[in-house]
Amino acid sequence: MARDPQAALVALNRFGFGARGGAAGDFVNAASDPRGFVKAELGRPDAVLLEMPGLLSTPALGQALFEYQFEVKQARDAVAKSGTPNVAAGPEPAATGPGPQRRNPSLDRIAMEMAPKETDKQSGKQPDKKSGNEPSGQTAASNANAAMTPAQAMQPNAAKAPPQPLNVVQKTFRAEALARLQRGVMADCGFAERLVVFWSNHFCISADKGGLARMWAGSFEREAIRPHVFGRFADMLKAVEQHPAMLFFLDNQQSVGPDSRAGQNRHRGLNENLAREIMELHTLGVGGGYTQDDVTSLARIITGWTFAGRQGKLGEPGSFVFNANAHEPGPQRLLGRVYEDSGLAQGEAALVDIARHPSTAKFIATKFARHFVADDPPPALVARLQDVFRKSDGDLKALATVLVDSDEAWQAPRTKLRSPYEFLVASGRLLSRIPDDPGRYLGGLNLLGQPLWSPAGPNGFPDTNAAWAAPEGMKLRLDVSVQVSSHLAESLDPRDLLELVAAEAASPETRQTIERAASRQQGLALLLMSPEFQRR
Repeated sequence: MARDPQAALVALNRFGFGARGGAAGDFVNAASDPRGFVKAELGRPDAVLLEMPGLLSTPALGQALFEYQFEVKQARDAVAKSGTPNVAAGPEPAATGPGPQRRNPSLDRIAMEMAPKETDKQSGKQPDKKSGNEPSGQTAASNANAAMTPAQAMQPNAAKAPPQPLNVVQKTFRAEALARLQRGVMADCGFAERLVVFWSNHFCISADKGGLARMWAGSFEREAIRPHVFGRFADMLKAVEQHPAMLFFLDNQQSVGPDSRAGQNRHRGLNENLAREIMELHTLGVGGGYTQDDVTSLARIITGWTFAGRQGKLGEPGSFVFNANAHEPGPQRLLGRVYEDSGLAQGEAALVDIARHPSTAKFIATKFARHFVADDPPPALVARLQDVFRKSDGDLKALATVLVDSDEAWQAPRTKLRSPYEFLVASGRLLSRIPDDPGRYLGGLNLLGQPLWSPAGPNGFPDTNAAWAAPEGMKLRLDVSVQVSSHLAESLDPRDLLELVAAEAASPETRQTIERAASRQQGLALLLMSPEFQRR
């Protein structure tokens, strides 16, 4: 089969995470059979599953947090009685309520995060609490250490604060982040992992919500998203909406049917957050044919969908449970259909019908094509995706297959900019740096405006060029590229890496720019900022 370098670039960048360095031979393999290279991962059902030692189930993680919070409370109560300050206990991670407001840390801070792990070990530093990358639990000593510049941090005799212990929330978040990052960097093509990232952002939660959300961010993706990436949309929808992380994120555990036993006794009412986002963001989309009355009806239907607390009165702590006492009794009319009161089954039946609604097919097809192909996706491609979604009853593997088999997906110009997550993972792949510490990635993501599992709202991170191609954002990418190249350039020749990235598909301008670079460091930074690397 003839080599197709341009199609190889599309296969690696548009559908995957880019070529790996070393002897992986990704560009050669992609050039020989571009579509087959991408579709190979669709034939491996386990390509999307993520099971690693130490990654616990959502109930186990919930119980660990409940126990940790209880221990902290006991320690504080004991200190209060004795009248002695207790610095060691540290702040308790919030289980409810919003998390701290995110802000971009300084460039010096991120440079420390992106530095080689030996520097991190020397400094004993943990990600900045105020950055939104880690939950509460930091001390003044670690914050003082964060104020050092990169040059200071690399001095062997520089004053450094002693390492601070990680609490259970920090440990869990970092372990989940590391597992996800390692999978992305090591995947053959990365198409399966790109699908995971797409669906995880579509059905997003935010780890900034509080301790439980941060504790469950990784397990939510592992349990509700990954098992269904090659399955049916309706199954993923059910798994997502019944997962404790989503119920907590959108406050459905606070929603009580006004006429239910709990509602009458406690004078509490509906919370429509989850119902509204199911319709607006997860299925039908804005203008999808639903009304405010439909939102209220769905909110009534899913009352009682909650998770068990620390005492486990309704079930295993941290697990999904249906609380019949909080469920609004009686039939409900939704989207022109009446759903009889059948408890938990009432809501599950409603989700199945919403998943099959024509507006859902159109919304998902458009968003899918926009993510992978273009901000304004080809109408013929959207129509084809919509048709296969509807006819296959939401078969997501079939949806992905049609996308890869479509000529439009290969012929569209590579105008979309990689998201910060795609950029950093692609960099790790090219430089053959399998992550062994998530801190440098978490810091880089926060700087670039895409903190892991922490979008600003339930609509997830934006998926258009306007969001990532702003001048300030591009300057920050250059800053990150310069920092990365400053640590690695001596051992790598950017001209050799260009052959791995694009080979014959590299433009004369890019090739000339890298060859004329004043140093390897400059050449590597320019390569990481080139259209061949940044565009997909």
